[in-house]
Amino acid sequence: MQGDFHAWVGELYEKYANDVLRVSYFYLADRQQAEDVTQDVFIRLMENKPVLKEGSEKSWLLKVALNRCRDLWRSAWVKRVLVGSPVLEILPAKDEVEDRIEKESLLQAVNSLQPEIREVFILFYYQGYSIAEIATILEVPEGTISSRLSRGRKKLRAILGDEDMEGSNPR
Repeated sequence: MQGDFHAWVGELYEKYANDVLRVSYFYLADRQQAEDVTQDVFIRLMENKPVLKEGSEKSWLLKVALNRCRDLWRSAWVKRVLVGSPVLEILPAKDEVEDRIEKESLLQAVNSLQPEIREVFILFYYQGYSIAEIATILEVPEGTISSRLSRGRKKLRAILGDEDMEGSNPR
């Protein structure tokens, strides 16, 4: 059984590690922390050995990843060190500056949303999950997901201005 379990974990890692990494990265905006979260998710899978229905493995992995990201985001260290310090980066080429500023403004605006709304935005817009899939991952009704998207869009319009949100509803 032990060999089967490790093979199963290996299969899940091959199938879903990139999804866990992407969700974690979009949530935290830090590659190293996202990699740490991804590793932690699979370690927890091995330690907890949950009994998962076939087809629900990805939901479980993403839920654990989002919980871990939430914990990191809330931590005092992140608030003190990451939010409070300037980010030093090489300036992009002149023609890329405006696009980069716009993307950074949008990312900052999304990160300013309440955590439960931010999670829905990350899963919907950055990961491409449907409302039904997000409801399954977060274990909340589809109506709640729709409401969070609606409230988030309204909040982003207020933060960014209506013109920046035009055409941003792909679904």
